[in-house]
Amino acid sequence: MFDSENLQEIWETIRQNKLRTFLTGFSVAWGIFMLMILLGAGNGLKNAAQKSFAQDATNSMSIYTGSTEKAYNGLQPGRNISFTNKDFDALDRNFEAINKLTSRHNVYGNNNVRYKDKRGDYSITGVFPDMMDIEGIYMPEGRFINKTDMNQNRKVVVIGNKVKQALFGRDDPKGNFLRINDISFKVVGVYKDRGGERENDRVYLPFTTGQKIFGDGNEVHSFNFTIGDMSASENKAFEEEIQTGFAQRHSFHPEDENAIYISNRYENYLRFMKLFNGIDIFIWIIGFGTLIAGIVGVSNIMIIVVKERTKEIGIRKAIGAQPGLIVKQILTEAILITAFAGYVGLVAGVGVLEVMASVIPSSDFFRNPEVNFNIAISATVLLVLAGAVAGFFPARRASKIKPIVALKEE
Repeated sequence: MFDSENLQEIWETIRQNKLRTFLTGFSVAWGIFMLMILLGAGNGLKNAAQKSFAQDATNSMSIYTGSTEKAYNGLQPGRNISFTNKDFDALDRNFEAINKLTSRHNVYGNNNVRYKDKRGDYSITGVFPDMMDIEGIYMPEGRFINKTDMNQNRKVVVIGNKVKQALFGRDDPKGNFLRINDISFKVVGVYKDRGGERENDRVYLPFTTGQKIFGDGNEVHSFNFTIGDMSASENKAFEEEIQTGFAQRHSFHPEDENAIYISNRYENYLRFMKLFNGIDIFIWIIGFGTLIAGIVGVSNIMIIVVKERTKEIGIRKAIGAQPGLIVKQILTEAILITAFAGYVGLVAGVGVLEVMASVIPSSDFFRNPEVNFNIAISATVLLVLAGAVAGFFPARRASKIKPIVALKEE
């Protein structure tokens, strides 16, 4: 198909019809380019969501206190629900599906953290050792809270990387003491949270220590835990079981969703994935429509090409040109223009995505816009084949024109 004589004739045709060739190629290149941008942007949104969920355990739940909005067993609505250590014991004892479990005791008020002449206000929370696995924490320096810290009510803390940078600078925080509300605590480790920088400005201390020094009796502010592998229906049933258990212990209506709030990360994950699957479908519909527009453009222009060259085709047939040769030339022209323009659109789209990835910082909303290479190549090949089909029908019609009719064409 691509012999030198045929290619030379195609080149002369293209050179003599620059605008027509440009318009044909542009419609194809634009279709591929827009498809790449749409797919890349969609993947950027999806990557950010998946990264956010991957940073913490996807199979985790959190339980927070609330206030009742339904009357129950003679009790009026508007009661505040409070958690205690007994609720922790009930979760640990009654629900075998729970793998990792921690209570949380937040230090409220003036959370002044000081080291020498530097100070700052940070989130201070008493937690169990399991918090490390639940939150996706890793320890580049030192260690996390352990059972001995809990049993002995040790005054030790683990600080986030941002706290280290702000208070200690180049000093090694491990083994040094900082003061929380004028009480000295020894730093035993520096953590980093895969949730990003916004999660690295916290101070963790043993739950028992926090409850004893900053607490009021045995009050617990929230619970975090992970569960074993479950299907979506099993996960939902387990959440309802948790709700029912707390309702029985705290005497509120089992369907009172304001009494306690359960944050189910797996359920949220499934919801987000359904959303992004819908976005994928929408992007492909828009992208496919753009490609169809490019294909129609190629087909229309090839019809014009045949119309303009009717007399030439008649002369060639009159001097002995075979119909197959005419089809071959027009088809080759359509394939070459489509392939080159598709490649240009592909390269331009990938280039713009690379620029976007380098210019737009990764965040919780957009991260690493990319396109699967196989999908990009497949889309380009599909467009080239469509261009060939688009060029075939005008070429076939041209090959059937009788020389005497073609020579009469103005």
